[in-house]
Amino acid sequence: MPRSGAEARARLREAALELYRERGYDATTTAQIARRAGVTERTYFRHFADKREVLFDGETELREVLTGAVAGAPGDASPLELVVGAYVAAVPLFVAGREIALRRAELIATAPALQERAHAKSAALADAVVAALVARGVPEGTARLAARVGAAAFERASRDWYPQPERDLAALIRSAADEVRAL
Repeated sequence: MPRSGAEARARLREAALELYRERGYDATTTAQIARRAGVTERTYFRHFADKREVLFDGETELREVLTGAVAGAPGDASPLELVVGAYVAAVPLFVAGREIALRRAELIATAPALQERAHAKSAALADAVVAALVARGVPEGTARLAARVGAAAFERASRDWYPQPERDLAALIRSAADEVRAL
């Protein structure tokens, strides 16, 4: 039985990834996930609200890193530089979570319920970045544009990085932002 909350969440996530791949998302229950992880279903629900949420553990930490990087950046940075810098600050999280992210992406592609949750999580993350930019005095419309463009630059960079993890993700993010500026 896991002794810490973080260990329990990791075991539950791993069990869910395995079961969703073996049986499919729709055919897997939270009871099966909990059993595979060696915990009770009650423990499952102490950590996750539903069977989708288990795949999105870590979103809070990512939001904190991104918004903290925006808040702590030099005062003369442009809104896009702030967002790009935030994604660069989060590179250690992306590197550490790469294997899980790849497995999760495969599952998300197969289940509309997971796709919906992924979109909602992305929107919530963008809203948090927008709020951090607005708190720095960036007009809301500009903040929304910078958050979306920065997220698109990150997506471009990550698509190049995931199949080739030896590449420098921070450099790829910066390069994608340069590509946006050159459009």
